[in-house]
Amino acid sequence: MYETTYHRASSVDEAAALFAKGSEAKYLAGGQTLLPVMKQRLASPSDVIDLAKIKDLVGCSGTTSGIQIKAATTHYEVSQDATVRKAIPALCALASQIGDPAVRHRGTIGGSLANNDPAADYPAAVLALNATIKTNKRTIAADDFFQGLFTTALEDGEIITAVDFPVIDKAGYAKFPHPASRFALTGVFVARTHGGDVRVAATGASQSGVMRVSAIEAALKANWSAGAIDGVTVSADGLLSDIHGSSDYRANLIKVMAQRAVQAAG
Repeated sequence: MYETTYHRASSVDEAAALFAKGSEAKYLAGGQTLLPVMKQRLASPSDVIDLAKIKDLVGCSGTTSGIQIKAATTHYEVSQDATVRKAIPALCALASQIGDPAVRHRGTIGGSLANNDPAADYPAAVLALNATIKTNKRTIAADDFFQGLFTTALEDGEIITAVDFPVIDKAGYAKFPHPASRFALTGVFVARTHGGDVRVAATGASQSGVMRVSAIEAALKANWSAGAIDGVTVSADGLLSDIHGSSDYRANLIKVMAQRAVQAAG
């Protein structure tokens, strides 16, 4: 690792001020991405600003329209939270499938979203549930937040503070995990609102990162059942093709995982 200066911020304002003073500062949430790339000498921040101990960034709570999960809440805490489980149990199920116990006890929802790994789990949930990302500067709709591989709408120095999820009727998540990393080779999150609108998002499949799957959305809006997806054709255009699976294989996985997600949702 290159030499760096470590800071433990006690507030969001302090973290932002420290970031502004650094020549090439980086925020540290759970450290599941930043620390490995620093060890591999792929990143050399002048300052590392730890957000994990900022009390205002930790916890889950109910809101007038749904639930809010603070950005530094770990995957394990989300998986065990009673408020989240009552409102959107699929989020608890998703969080419980991330990585291994060590990753779940350190990784955070804010860190995952800010990094926007193309095979991460949370982006699929945030996009499918039409969540709102709150930062220290503004609020960003899920449809506007994800902008490609490892790319988001966040500006330099902007900090995710919380994610607001609306109340939904049904939701489910299913993924085909890589056996070593537990990242999603392909994962699909399905959600139906009380008004009958349907949103479906896939992770781990597209060359552009997390994506909506409009063909499956239309099928499920007409008939909310796993069988409704049987006749859907998912195009392989723009999907990843690598040593783990071809684009055609991932296109089929999107259908299969969507069906399992619907079954999980009930």
